[in-house]
Amino acid sequence: MKRLQIMTPYAKRLLQGDDLRYSLLEFVQKNSIQAGSLLSGVGCLSKAKIRLADENNVLNLEGPLEIITLSGTLTPQHVHIHISVADGKGCVYGGHLMPGCIVHYTTELCMVAFNNLNFEREYDSNTGFDELVVVDNNN
Repeated sequence: MKRLQIMTPYAKRLLQGDDLRYSLLEFVQKNSIQAGSLLSGVGCLSKAKIRLADENNVLNLEGPLEIITLSGTLTPQHVHIHISVADGKGCVYGGHLMPGCIVHYTTELCMVAFNNLNFEREYDSNTGFDELVVVDNNN
């Protein structure tokens, strides 16, 4: 009996000067990941742009900033990632990852692709955002 591989693991190291969000999206597209999750990320940023929960304000932080948490969903058109970082005094900031988060030394990413699913985005009039739609390829 042939065993179906439901998940494919990935790991990627980003280098100094890489834009974290753009690099993630480029990796997803290059590897044809149709549905995925960013499981973890560690590293250091020289700059961070983080959208806050009120949907309007963006924090612009100067580093070095240690990445504390990094997780989210991966689709070919969009990566929805949340991040928290700590500054040199240990103050922690978090929210939605925006373009402009620049790797300082290095960042290590662990991801997984769900081979039985497709993730898409559709506008949701209730939230005003393009929200996740999960398509199960087995049904």
